[in-house]
Amino acid sequence: MVRIHADTHHSYMQKVLELARKGEGYTAPNPLVGAIIVREGEIVGQGFHQYYGGPHAEILALEEAGERARGATLYVNLEPCCHYGKTPPCTKKIIDSGVKRVLAAMFDPNPLVAGKGVKELQENGIEVEVGLLRKEAERLNEVYIRYISSDRPFVYLKSALTLDGFIATVTGDSRWISNEKARLFAHTLRHKVDAVLVGIGTILKDDSALTTRLPDGRGEDSIRIILDPELSIPPDARVINQKSRKRTILVCGEDYDNKKYQGLLRKENLEILSVQLNEEGKIPLKALLRILHKQGISSILVEGGGRVNYSFLKEGLVDKVYFFIAPIILGGDDGIRVFSGEGVADIEKAWKLRDVQYNFFDDNILISAYL
Repeated sequence: MVRIHADTHHSYMQKVLELARKGEGYTAPNPLVGAIIVREGEIVGQGFHQYYGGPHAEILALEEAGERARGATLYVNLEPCCHYGKTPPCTKKIIDSGVKRVLAAMFDPNPLVAGKGVKELQENGIEVEVGLLRKEAERLNEVYIRYISSDRPFVYLKSALTLDGFIATVTGDSRWISNEKARLFAHTLRHKVDAVLVGIGTILKDDSALTTRLPDGRGEDSIRIILDPELSIPPDARVINQKSRKRTILVCGEDYDNKKYQGLLRKENLEILSVQLNEEGKIPLKALLRILHKQGISSILVEGGGRVNYSFLKEGLVDKVYFFIAPIILGGDDGIRVFSGEGVADIEKAWKLRDVQYNFFDDNILISAYL
């Protein structure tokens, strides 16, 4: 019988969560996992899952602890795996190590695990408790939970906007609404997600590279996804001509210019994904997300213009938003708004945010919340 509890071991589990967070941007579609081993009040081993396909956190912690793991307590933010994947199951190593007790923050929603790991440990005489800092653990791995439990990636939507709700002027000028610190945080978001998505309008207007630019060359580029129904991207666009370890995906309709299509295919690291457009001549977002999910993409950061943003919002595909609000007023009616669509006629039907948080980047306010 697994006891669900919260007790005085919070500080150890908090450290586990901090360790796990070090893997952000490197482990997808695997979860973020940290582990520590405590014996007689001393941390004798610790580790975190550092990259996809690499050793799991529990294994690294056990290797560091060595014989000191015998009779110790293992803290981990996710139920240990019990199946063969990229690596052998962690449960066997834990059993062989002589660990006496395991405290896990949450069960693994992966059907290949889902309580089986806990059961195997218990059947081999190890005491197991689940639930310590469960909510924090679920929030940390919200991307993994969405990915493993549904048929689409976790979708973030990010925009920088003025006090009167514009993301650009009537001419399309938006450099810069947000300040330097806010833009740095935005690049941190790009590093953390699997893919960044924009519409072709953003490419035509800004010639955006959609790369991750952090100090000292840190951070990983994300896969770049361009919604381009008519395959109208210029052959010299920066986003399809830069050197990057990650690919660019052009999503277009099935009725494209074959000569241009063949020319684009010669581009390095470029994938062209053709789909049947909907009745409005647009990319069917739900179908696209299912395709991307099958490709192993677990999270997407939407950085679109007003129409792309509204399409994701309208179809109920946004999980979390990041809005940077700058102390700038454009005035007038003709700028580009953060959401461009028919909207709602009644306040009761408006989209309502939950778990709202506020952070300041000098004079910019970041509002992050869930939908």
